[in-house]
Amino acid sequence: MPSHLTFVERPSPNQDDRDVDEPIDMLILHYTGMVSGEAALQRLTDPEAKVSAHYTVDVDGVVYRHVPEEKRAWHAGVSSWRGYEQVNGRSVGIEIVNPGHEFGYVDFPDVQMQSVAALSREVIDRHNIEKRNVVAHSDVAPARKTDPGEKFDWAGLADQGIGLWVAHNQISVDQSFRAPKQASEIAEVQKRLANFGYGLDQSGEWDAQTQYVVIAFQRHFRQSNIDGVFDAETSAVLDALLRAID
Repeated sequence: MPSHLTFVERPSPNQDDRDVDEPIDMLILHYTGMVSGEAALQRLTDPEAKVSAHYTVDVDGVVYRHVPEEKRAWHAGVSSWRGYEQVNGRSVGIEIVNPGHEFGYVDFPDVQMQSVAALSREVIDRHNIEKRNVVAHSDVAPARKTDPGEKFDWAGLADQGIGLWVAHNQISVDQSFRAPKQASEIAEVQKRLANFGYGLDQSGEWDAQTQYVVIAFQRHFRQSNIDGVFDAETSAVLDALLRAID
């Protein structure tokens, strides 16, 4: 089926070779987090910036192509997912034009999300990427990043077979649930989050990294309340997602 996407070539020098023994098995979605789309495009193609992505999707749905998928783009930075560090080597990165939290975070237009979905579908099909490996920049770098953020329509993408999502009206929330306090309880929460994919040690301490991961999880999967509290609803959503990947 021919793509309806409009591609514009905007090559970036910020790329290098992938390791020959690493598969492309992840799709990472970002927002640009800059004052304008053009400012983002200039930065992504500036050799001094040393950052890039494979694609940028503008607010009008136009897709800019920066780096061939067979090359490694420099989009994720220090990162971790499912035990793999520095995930640039095994991922395709898509930037989505949005000013982000720093410059007046706004909703993503429908036409933009339509292009994000179509492009994501093509990338997923080319590389046979699992749903659990379609993730946010904030998922792979929770201590550093918040993009694409809580306004991003992960549910709409999941309806099109892109990534995972749990409808909250379909989960069973344990009203007797208690927030983890004992070391063993905290370690169990850390284990569950790590089993899903987050880079998290099972220290048994509610440390800063654990807090960042819970916030990242909520920003993706429980967008209505991003408070960093591992409450009954957050736990139920995580359990449902873990069942989905079994």
